[in-house]
Order: sequence, then C-alpha cells, then structure tokens
Amino acid sequence: MSKKQVTFADIAEYTNFSKTTISRYFNHPDSLTVENQEKISQALDTLGYKKNKLAKVLANGKSEFIGIIVPNLYLHYYSEMLTQFLSSYSDYHYKFLVFASEHGAEEEQQYIEELLSYQIEGLIVLSHTLPSEKLASYQIPVIAIEREAKYISSVNTDNYMGALQATSLLIRDKCDILIHINVNVNKSAPAYDRIRAFQATCEEYHVPYDIDLSVEGDSYHEILNVIREIFNKIEAKYPNQKKGIFLANDTYANMFLNLIFQKYGTFPSTYEIVGFDNSPIASEAILPITTIGQQIDVIVKTAMDLLVQQMEEQKKRVPKPLGEPVHKQIAPVLIRRNTTK
Repeated sequence: MSKKQVTFADIAEYTNFSKTTISRYFNHPDSLTVENQEKISQALDTLGYKKNKLAKVLANGKSEFIGIIVPNLYLHYYSEMLTQFLSSYSDYHYKFLVFASEHGAEEEQQYIEELLSYQIEGLIVLSHTLPSEKLASYQIPVIAIEREAKYISSVNTDNYMGALQATSLLIRDKCDILIHINVNVNKSAPAYDRIRAFQATCEEYHVPYDIDLSVEGDSYHEILNVIREIFNKIEAKYPNQKKGIFLANDTYANMFLNLIFQKYGTFPSTYEIVGFDNSPIASEAILPITTIGQQIDVIVKTAMDLLVQQMEEQKKRVPKPLGEPVHKQIAPVLIRRNTTK
C-alpha cells in the first residue's frame, strides 16, 4: 500500500505548532524565528514530507513560473537565448512558459493574458511588439532583453562597442568597401547602435561604405530570399573590390556565406564577413564565421538575477517597489574565425 501523504495537520501535531504557523513557514518563512524554522524543517525530514506544488500555488498564488516572449525561433540568437534560460532551472528553480510572438500586438497581449492566468511571477520579453509602458502596466516584474525599455528593467549588449569592433576589424583588413546589412531598426531599440557605430566608424576613417536596411520577412525562407537579392546587388555593384560585410546577426551571416559558396564553391579573397551574436551557427557554419559575441550566458544570468531579486521582493509582506528601472549592459567580445584574416 502507498504511504499516507503527510499533511499540514500532521506537521502541526508533531511540532506542537498551529496549522497557521506551518502555513506561514511555507509561505512567509521570514515571519518565523530561525529556531522555529529549523524545528519545522527537521519535522519535515522526519515525517518524510513531500511538497505538493499544486497545493502551494492554490494557497499563495506563487507558481514558480516565469513567462518568456520571443519574436521567433528561426533566428539562431533567440533559440540559443531560450536554451540558456531553460538551462538555468538548476540554479534558480523557476520553470518557464514560452510564446513566440510573430503576428502583432493583439496576439502578444493575448499571450501575456494567458501567461498571467498561470500566475507567472515574472516576465522576460525579447519581442519588440508592445511598448515598455504597456508591459510595465501588468504590475509584475518584467525584464527586457535587446528591446526598448524606458519603463522596465533591461539587460543588453553594448551594441555600439560590438559594431565598432566589427567595423574596425574590416577596416584593418583593408577592405575596399564596407557594407552593413540589417532590418530597418527602430531608433529606440538598442540594436540601432550597430548601425550608428558602423556609419560613424566608416566616416571617421574615410572608408567607403553602404548600409542596406531592406531585410524583412516572417520566416527563414522569406529572409533568405531578401539576403539573396542583396548578395546579387553587391556582386553586380562591386565585382572586383574587396568587400567587408557586417551583418546584423549570425543567421544572416550564415545565409550570406552559403550564397557565396553556392556561387564560387569556396570563400574568395574578395570577401570578409562578420556576424553578430556568437550563436551556435557561427561556429557550425560551412566556414566558421567571425562574429561579435553577445555573451548570451552572461546576459541570461544577469537577467535572471535581476528578475529573481524583484520577484523575491514581491513575496515579502511589505514589498518595496523598484524606484526606477535598472538597466544592465554587457560587454561584447570579438571572436575571430575563418571569414576574416
């Protein structure tokens, strides 16, 4: 026969505490003395108590769930970011509910309402759909990563420094023309600094440059078709010049690299490529790609530390709300591989 499940009443009887005190141990342990906490903890071990997490959620509304919203999973940066968050369970003991928001503000609001119905304790947002003022209105801790974050806390890479590193490398390698390929980034987004730094560095060193912000699409194949058009235009416009191509992310860089190999069967000396992110595709490509590493593991740890701190504060009997959003910036790392000298 199965062993009887230990109840609060059993623990109360064993310790000579009331059931209210036992409940306080689980929900507000800081309201008990250390001595009483230790006494109850020892009783749990002796009685063989096993947590009923569903009952705990019903009792105090704390689910140990964190919501994550990403724009998509076909860009390798987002899939690697998600992998790192899911791997953090052993360190933080929070579980994750994930939505990919690809179809506008109304859909994303529905996703957030769904997450709130599961009593999430915090939210991590990488999508750009809803303004931070709207996200702040949900009255739960929210951390933004690489998006506009005026009203909520954020963790970002130093995008300006990363683009400066990439552009400077291509200049040092004596490329005749430098080209930056990106989407039409909103100026409020941290990633806009990649465009600013590229342009400013080229102009500072009087290097010819071009900026193509025509990348768009709702799927990998749609974006690939646009990258192919850009590649063909570059081939026609700069046939005999050494071209330094700085792409907005490693997924775009890998697409561009594959198009070069499809045409030439090798990587010609008339090209150099630098990506951004250091997602796994950069090292796994047909030719390992030089990239600007975002230190995704550091970003995830910083975001989780910041979010957990805010969530733990919310659990106190008299929580102190965050006065101002906290913004953290992580230094990028230039990782030189085979697509540059």
